[in-house]
Amino acid sequence: MKQFDVLVVDDEPLARRRLQRMLRQLPWVGTIGEAASVTQALQWLSQSQAHVLLLDIQMPGGSGFDLLRQLPETEPLPAVVFVTAFDDQARRAFDASAVDYITKPIEPGRFLLAMERARSASELRSSAQRIAELEEVVANLRRAATPPLPGLTELWVKTQGQYVRIAVASILRVQAERDYARIHADGREFLYNASLSELERELPQQEFIRVHRSTLVRVDAVTRVGVGAFSSLTIVLSDGAMVRVGRTYTSSVKAQLLQRLR
Repeated sequence: MKQFDVLVVDDEPLARRRLQRMLRQLPWVGTIGEAASVTQALQWLSQSQAHVLLLDIQMPGGSGFDLLRQLPETEPLPAVVFVTAFDDQARRAFDASAVDYITKPIEPGRFLLAMERARSASELRSSAQRIAELEEVVANLRRAATPPLPGLTELWVKTQGQYVRIAVASILRVQAERDYARIHADGREFLYNASLSELERELPQQEFIRVHRSTLVRVDAVTRVGVGAFSSLTIVLSDGAMVRVGRTYTSSVKAQLLQRLR
């Protein structure tokens, strides 16, 4: 049986103990963490992964909504169940993508229902993540089996009423911006009239790597790769820019970049 780790966030020790006792009755619950504040919860999450968050709303030093706003931008996020004495925040909780909202004192049957919803949400998110990662692996294999095209050596970008030549060798990164691509080169930014996917096909495939659904970076411009919470990666480029690696691109980035750091 797949195990799901749970973090209980509540400023009342008695409430945390009660929730932990109920969680231990569920065979699919693995590690049970606890935190009494937003700060403690973020510290715990920086070192461990939680599939489910049991979250109080009113706490000293920050609310449960404050915690959600500060969660690392990881995919997928934990399934959130609000457990609170306040019954007037349900709409706001569901606006924050909570999977359930239960009020104190907790009725055991209602708690079990909420946890089953959280478990189902976690399983769906895990499955979606695995599918996305598998699709990325297949795409990488197909690219590896296809001889790379020579690619462009220069681009002409219209800016301020005139066309500017940009050498492809000077491009450090490219970011998606609606139907356009924002090019960072020579310490300047240029808006190019093409989508990121279109530009990715035109640039030399051996020189650039997709690290996020909205970001393409030059391989030779990478100066540092950092590992953060939930094994997330952050790339630092030669101009000091920090670029977060999307979870579905982690495997391909490791394969193409980290092997150079041995």
